[in-house]
Amino acid sequence: MSSFRPNSQAPKGYIPGLGRGAAGFVTASDIGPAAARPASDADGTETLVGSRSAELRAAKLAMQKAQQQRQLPFGQAPKGYVAGAGRGASTYAGDNDDSGPTGGDVMEGSLFGGKDQQFDDDDDEADRIYDAIDERMSSKRRKRSNGEAGGNGFKGEASAIGDQFRELKQKLADVTEAEWAAIPDVGDYSLRHKQKRREDVFTPLTDSLLESRSKLGSDATAGGRNVVLAGTTTAADGTVTAGFRTNLSGLAEARSTVMTMSLDKMSDSITGQTVVDPKGYLTSLSSVKIASAAEVGDVNKARLLLKSVRDTNPKHAPGWIAAARVEEAAGKTVQARKLIVEGCETCPDNEDVWLEAARLHPLEQAKTILAAASRRLPHSVKVFLRAADLETADADKKAVLRKALEANPTSVTLWKAAVDLEDEEDARILLSVAVEKVPHSVEMWLALARLETYENARKVLNQARKHLPSDRAVWIAAAKLEESQNHGEMVDRIIEKAVRSLDKHDAVVTRSQWLQEAEAAEVAGAPLTSAAIIKCTVGRGVDDEDRQRTWSDDASAALSRGAVATSRAILAHSLATFPTKRSLWLQAVDLERTHGTPSSLDEVLAAASERLPKQEIFWLVRAKEKWIAGDVNASRNILTEAFKANPESEPVWLAAVKLEWENGEIERAEKLLERARERAPTARIFMKSALLERERGNFVTALDLLEEGIEKYPTFAKFYMMGGQICSQDLPKDRSGLDRARKFYQRGLQQCPKNVVLWCLASRLEENVAEYGTGSYNGVTKARSLLELARLKNPKSDGLWVEAIRLERRAGNDKLAISLMARALQECPSSGLLLAENIMTAPRVEQKAKSADAIKKCPDDPRVITAVAALFAGERKHDKARKWFERATAIDPDIGDSWAKLYAFELDAGTTETQENVKTRCISAEPKHGELWCQVAKSMSNRGKSTAEVLDIVARIILDKMQQLN
Repeated sequence: MSSFRPNSQAPKGYIPGLGRGAAGFVTASDIGPAAARPASDADGTETLVGSRSAELRAAKLAMQKAQQQRQLPFGQAPKGYVAGAGRGASTYAGDNDDSGPTGGDVMEGSLFGGKDQQFDDDDDEADRIYDAIDERMSSKRRKRSNGEAGGNGFKGEASAIGDQFRELKQKLADVTEAEWAAIPDVGDYSLRHKQKRREDVFTPLTDSLLESRSKLGSDATAGGRNVVLAGTTTAADGTVTAGFRTNLSGLAEARSTVMTMSLDKMSDSITGQTVVDPKGYLTSLSSVKIASAAEVGDVNKARLLLKSVRDTNPKHAPGWIAAARVEEAAGKTVQARKLIVEGCETCPDNEDVWLEAARLHPLEQAKTILAAASRRLPHSVKVFLRAADLETADADKKAVLRKALEANPTSVTLWKAAVDLEDEEDARILLSVAVEKVPHSVEMWLALARLETYENARKVLNQARKHLPSDRAVWIAAAKLEESQNHGEMVDRIIEKAVRSLDKHDAVVTRSQWLQEAEAAEVAGAPLTSAAIIKCTVGRGVDDEDRQRTWSDDASAALSRGAVATSRAILAHSLATFPTKRSLWLQAVDLERTHGTPSSLDEVLAAASERLPKQEIFWLVRAKEKWIAGDVNASRNILTEAFKANPESEPVWLAAVKLEWENGEIERAEKLLERARERAPTARIFMKSALLERERGNFVTALDLLEEGIEKYPTFAKFYMMGGQICSQDLPKDRSGLDRARKFYQRGLQQCPKNVVLWCLASRLEENVAEYGTGSYNGVTKARSLLELARLKNPKSDGLWVEAIRLERRAGNDKLAISLMARALQECPSSGLLLAENIMTAPRVEQKAKSADAIKKCPDDPRVITAVAALFAGERKHDKARKWFERATAIDPDIGDSWAKLYAFELDAGTTETQENVKTRCISAEPKHGELWCQVAKSMSNRGKSTAEVLDIVARIILDKMQQLN
């Protein structure tokens, strides 16, 4: 049963946890030589003094001693007492603390022995073995202890640090007061003194103080004194090194000092006169390179690295060259020359080292170096070429090259250099020798052939062909030679023979290479040779089903590279193979129209008309070209032949009528139309017949022809338009004419309800009804109702919406027009016509926003782009306006309104050159559409006018509208 009581008092000397081994911390200093020495008490027990851990250890020993006394009621056993020895137990005795069977020096008794304690031989042997082991272990411990003591400078047992200095401490008693005073102070080596000192901290000055100091400094500088702001440090040369401003006068003085020192160094020490070149002095100063610390470090690293390379492999020539160039880059030219000379001695068989040495040395020394190099390396072509370049006189260069040719007779490069220095006769002689020495060089043969006469050139090329049977350049040169002598028939024969010969000798020449040779021949001025090459090689490696497409692409590609003759030859060969392909003939016509002559164009058109007589376009284009050229009779003859081939062709009949009509032959045109109505009656022929009569003033005849045409072709809307216009515009403006015009439009709307133009014409007729003597009758209401009916029958028609909006604006109903525009944009949100109208009629403050919205919806509509360009023109942003107008004409060149607005803009803000440029391009484009353009061009008063004249009229109308708006 435990003796512990919860509220009982702890016994005297109790230390909590001591029974479980709790004690103070023991550090390395307590264990090592610096541990406290044990001190003996009066009763002979040892206690540790000198540290907290020693005190704790002493307390622990005292507690153990007290506990032993309590556990031994009979007191401490006498010295040498062995428990149980009287009962026969073995007795262990020894001075050491070793425990175990062999722990003591003497083993008394046996563990299992009786009273006699007798031992046998085995026990003796075991004792001897254990004694030997104990002796061995004891010797090791003694050696270890002696070694540790000897490492600390002491023999025997390790001693404490305090004991080591005991004698010195005793000597301190003899130190005098003067010696004490002479002992120096111990320096402070703490970490805070090893840290880098911080820079001085400057407190920013106030703005007022800075301003006052700057004023003071400017005044002092004007008076000749140098002023520096507070908080700055001025160097000896007057430069501010820290602060807010640099002393410019100090810099000037420093620069003056440096220049004075430089001039003093260059002065003559005897006469005192300067030897400085005043013209080149400043230039030489600007050429001085000041290397930074980083660059110097890089150069040093490169030197060490390249030195290692040279030491490791001294025969490595690039190492010497690189080392010399490093020194050259560092400005050490003399050292670079020394290195490269050493490299020449170490690597005498490397031509690059010699060439580098020649480059680094002056001219005369370079010549000497290259002479030595040529003796060492007689087969080095580079060395001889460099030596020839260093010579200034042509005679010396020739001498060097001839010496080089003696050592290198098969070098093509040396022969070329030597030939370039000679005149024509000497060059021919040299080349005759060169082709013997270097028969495999095509360039030598061709150069010799160019210098020979025709007969000799043929012989030279024949010899070259024997030596080089697989080279196509010789054959092509022979063909060019024959072409130069106008022997066209020989060119084809030579190229054909060349192709067969190359195939025989297995020379691989691709189709693309032959095309390149053809283009090169054209550039060289040999179009016949180019055509012969195309004729013989364009079909090589092309499948039969891909020939037309491939050849057409080849012609287009050659034309894009400027090879017109090559493209023409490809098309000619294609047409010879496919004579009935309309697309190939059109491509050939475009080529001749753009890059050919009128005669070549006529030849192609004649051939196309012959091959494709049923294609009216070739007849018509040929007749038009003759008419433009002024040959009307030839144009008539061509159309006559076209009639024979196409007796019922409407385009041919109309072209013949137009030819006579435009040339003033009205009667002949009328007869042609009459014959056309009999042989090839069409709606357009009836319309042209009525138009001719209307132009002649025969309105009744014109209306009769229209009625006849309506009977045969009731759905042709232009009959009703022309009839209504004749009745409303040409006949007297009375009630009768108004009724006849209404009848024409009504009949037309019944037959053609989807035609927007008819609805617009009928609406305008009703709008202007007051002009026909109807009194005060207002036709706006009837016109509005017609347009509403038209929109019901033709939903989402932007033209009808625009007409209705313009009607309301002409009637003064701006609010209704705005409402209609909103409805129209909801129904046709992507209509360019509506968006352009919205931009032009919107208030000025809203035009930019509406323009941005229109561009987002229709970025490529020419009408929207033209409207935006007009806004830029109104803001006098001419460059932007011109750019947008040009863009509109490029998107759709067939719209005449875009050209007219661009021309009007150039008339207002451009120059004469830009105006002529626009007019020329418009004539080439021949526009046929456009709202304002068609109104002017189809007006009876403007019949027969050219494109340029119509352009002028429309542009003037646009300018007048712009002036009215402004």
